[in-house]
Amino acid sequence: MRQVMSKVFMVMSALCFAVPAFAQGGAASGGTNWVAVAAGIAMAIASAGCGLGQGRAAAAANEGIARNPSASGAIQTALIIGLAFIESLAIYTLLIVFVKM
Repeated sequence: MRQVMSKVFMVMSALCFAVPAFAQGGAASGGTNWVAVAAGIAMAIASAGCGLGQGRAAAAANEGIARNPSASGAIQTALIIGLAFIESLAIYTLLIVFVKM
């Protein structure tokens, strides 16, 4: 399965790099807004990182509460503070996207 997915992603990346070959050039092109493209990629990476981080933090908190139910209050407080810091990454990235555009 891993080999199949690897080949699928290689084909998809090759197709993504081949798309500019069919683009219209010269006087008809109005130029590309690379700031918008970079901002979209940055927001996608930040959102993916936040999603992974929040999922891992919640899983670790649930595991900690399952192992020691009497510490659930302290674990929940630390989880909420940690999730706030993780979410601030996406908010800062969104702010940078709006400032740069």
